[in-house]
Amino acid sequence: MKKRYLKLVRSAFRALRHRKLRHRPWWRSLTKPLFARELWMPCRDTVANGLAIGLFFSMIPMIPQAILSAIIAMRAKANVPFAMAACFVSNPFTNLPIWAAQVKLGSWLYHLLPIQDDIIPGHFKVPGVGLVSAATIILGVVASGVILSLISYPLVHLFSALMPHHLPALRHKPVRIARPSQTGGN
Repeated sequence: MKKRYLKLVRSAFRALRHRKLRHRPWWRSLTKPLFARELWMPCRDTVANGLAIGLFFSMIPMIPQAILSAIIAMRAKANVPFAMAACFVSNPFTNLPIWAAQVKLGSWLYHLLPIQDDIIPGHFKVPGVGLVSAATIILGVVASGVILSLISYPLVHLFSALMPHHLPALRHKPVRIARPSQTGGN
């Protein structure tokens, strides 16, 4: 598993440092923060943060989910590959069930919370769900993203506690070797 992860990381580095893109200043300014090693080395806290960010963005129905999660993970010092990989929870095969669950959750929260019906017009009836509006859809999307993020965090910590050799608790710090002082002894 570790070999496949390292192979994925190396291929991503090569793609980001492609010779056709390397010389462009705008590309260098965008990708330079991505090359920090701590963003790519898995440890318990960075993986938990990256997975939480990725799962939140996987619930938002938009095209550049992985790019946005990578940017947020980069800024939050989280693991970038896990944040991007978590975005593929929502794919063309799982989108329809996810969206139906989000609408159902949103309409349940909409009726549970004291929200006025006059705020957002344009309710329409969906069989099996009930009244649906933009407010219920947005509420369902945000709530499902937050719920998945909150669930993923303790699961990663539990996995790390059960299998510490697969996911270490601390980041690997580079070992510095002290050089002998050159005092000119002889």
